[in-house]
Formats: sequence, structure tokens, C-alpha cells
Amino acid sequence: MPRFVITRTARAALCIAALAAGSLAGAAETVKIAFIEVLSGPFAQTGMGSLNQLRDVVSQLNASSGPQDPKFEVVPFDGKGTPQESTNVLRSAYDQNIHYVTQGGGSGVAFALVDAINKQTRRDPNSAMVYLNYSAMDPGLTNDKCNFWHFRFYPSSEMKIEALSSYLQGKPEVKKVFLLNQNYTHGQQTAKAARAYLAKKRPDIEIVGEQYVPIATVRDFAPYVTSIASSGADTVITSNWGSDLGLLLKAARDYGLNINFYTMNANNPGIPTQMGSWGADKVGVIWNWGSNAPTPELEKIAVAYKDKYGEDFIYAAHWNSMHMLREAMRQAKSTDPKKVAFALEGMKYKSPMGEIEMRKDDHQLQAPLYLGIWAKKGSPGVKYEAERTGYGFRSEKVWSPAESMQPTTCQMERPPA
Repeated sequence: MPRFVITRTARAALCIAALAAGSLAGAAETVKIAFIEVLSGPFAQTGMGSLNQLRDVVSQLNASSGPQDPKFEVVPFDGKGTPQESTNVLRSAYDQNIHYVTQGGGSGVAFALVDAINKQTRRDPNSAMVYLNYSAMDPGLTNDKCNFWHFRFYPSSEMKIEALSSYLQGKPEVKKVFLLNQNYTHGQQTAKAARAYLAKKRPDIEIVGEQYVPIATVRDFAPYVTSIASSGADTVITSNWGSDLGLLLKAARDYGLNINFYTMNANNPGIPTQMGSWGADKVGVIWNWGSNAPTPELEKIAVAYKDKYGEDFIYAAHWNSMHMLREAMRQAKSTDPKKVAFALEGMKYKSPMGEIEMRKDDHQLQAPLYLGIWAKKGSPGVKYEAERTGYGFRSEKVWSPAESMQPTTCQMERPPA
């Protein structure tokens, strides 16, 4: 008799859990989000800065949630910037019953996470995890390697190069370009896109050099800067990030290299400090937002964050991903990953940057792009400085979603609704 009572009780508990799993259980429910990022080693400053800003966005979001909304909790995992370690901690996250993941530091890691989530879900459909990509840019993630569980809230490298090449059509003084990128999939795709788009829009530009940097390995970039100077380049296009970008710009500053650098990450933590006055009017960053952009709501958030933590707020993708995730849960009336994923794809959302859309075809966010040019605080368009340098990025150019939109080759395989 006691054995029967225990079994019946256990079954009842399982039934209750099953009924609750796919529905919003009210204010008491907590949805954990695994943050898998580089939290140790030379790129840790970038990862920790992103983590702090995600936590702040989530804190504000929880404070504004309604009684039927779940609360979000960020759980950090150190992926150490490697595909193997990142997939290891992904399994740890799943073991902790976490079904939402966010990552952005490195497209090589992003491909590994997509593959691991896809294999895991095929083995066990109940193990599904929704992957919110906040900055891994390789175009393959939304083309041949697209996946139902992956959503990118950040422009691809092709979208950025499309925008940059259009901008360079109005810069006839740019005649010789040097391509310097990290030696992994994202850097290789950036160089490929730069060659293709420059040939199409500025065929007169000469590519005078192309080099690849072993990621997170080089401590002295002086030889690379010497190569750039010897090539006669007037412009460098680089997708480097983390210490690989900071040390490159430091070496260029120490050399006194007076040419343009168009980057994808010069506003990352620690990079502005490396530039100082040397970078004025020569270093640009193509990003999904900038603190001096005409976006009053995000401006308030950035000012409040800096007042509170003394750091610059740069990860607008966290704002978009977390708000759209909550809205998807509201529409699905569920926190079940599959239901939420179906609600998220195709969603249009009014963000501080205007209306944005998670394109259903490939799960690539369609949103404005911004070009910031490093300039002295107080000069036209530079209200806010970065890292107390006395300089900041003026909003040089804003592209609408339609202007940077790219076609996709994605053939999305979807689970049964």
C-alpha cells in the first residue's frame, strides 16, 4: 500500500509538471538563459562587458514585466572562445534544464553550438534549445547552415560590407585597401565579401594586401602594421575583435600610421582606450547602434548604465533579443522552446531604432545599421565620449534595413508545429 501511494503521488507530480512546462506559470516562473562566452583569457574583457550589459537589460526587463510574464535569469558559462569547450558547457546548461542560450563571441563557436543543438534536438525533441545569437556574424549561419533553433539579432558580415562599400562610393580618396582579418571562418568570409562588394561598387579600388591573424595568439602586431605601411594602403578593412583589434590599433598608433581603419568592433570594451586621439577621423565602426545615434530611448539606457557602472553600453542586440524573446513568450502564451521559436520567426517589433523584423526565411534580424567615426567629444555629432577618452563615435551614416538587406540561400527545416 505505501508503495502504491508513492507511485501515484509521483505520477501526479509528473502530470502537473508536464502541464506547467508549456505554459506561463505566472510571476513565480523563472526562465534561465545560458550566456556562453569568453570569460577568461585575452578576450575576457569583451565577454565580461557583454555579460554585465545583458544582466542589466534583463534586470530592467524583469522590472517592467507584467504578472503573467516569466522572469529571466542569466546563467554565465565560460566557453573560453573554443567550439569544444562551448559545446561542453552547452551540455552543462541543458543538464540544468536551461532551454535558452545566447552567445556572440566568435562564429566558429556559433557554428558548433548550432550543430550541437540540432543533433541534440533530433535525438530528443524534448531537449530543444533556442539560440539567440547577439553578434556572431558569419553569413553561413543564416544561409547554408541556417537552423530553426538559431536566431541572429545582429547584422552579418555581408550586411556590414554591403553598407561599407556603399559608403566608400562617396569616398574617391580611398584608392588602396588592405584586408586584415582573424584566421577563422568569420575573418575569411569578411575578406571574401570585401573583395566581391568592392569589385562591384568601387572597381577602381586596388586590394594591395590581404593577411590573416591567428586568433587570440599574436601579442605584437608591429609586423602586421609594417606590412600595411609598406603596401601603400590608405585604408584597412578589418573584422578583428577583442585583443586582436586593440593590439592592432595600438601598434598602428605607436607606428604613427595615418590611414583609415574601418572595423566591425572598434567600440568593444578596451578598444577606445587604445585609440585615444590618434584614431580621430580615421577609425570607423559599423555596428547595430551607437551611443551618439539619434535614438533617445537607448540613449537614456546608455547614460544610466554608464552612470551606474562607469562602462559604455554598446550591446543593443541584448535589448532587442531579450525584449523580442519576452514578446514571443507572450504571443505563444508559453515558455516551451518550440512554441516560442515559432512565435519569434517573422516577428515585427518596435524597438528604439524603429521597427525591426526577425525574417522568417532565415532568422536574420532586419534592422538599421550605423557607421560611427571616432571624433573629439563636443565636435558635431559627438555628445558622448567612450571610456573617458575625450573622444566618441559620431553617427556618420545610418542605413535602413532595406539598404543592408541580403538575399538568403537558407532552406529552413522546421519541426512539426
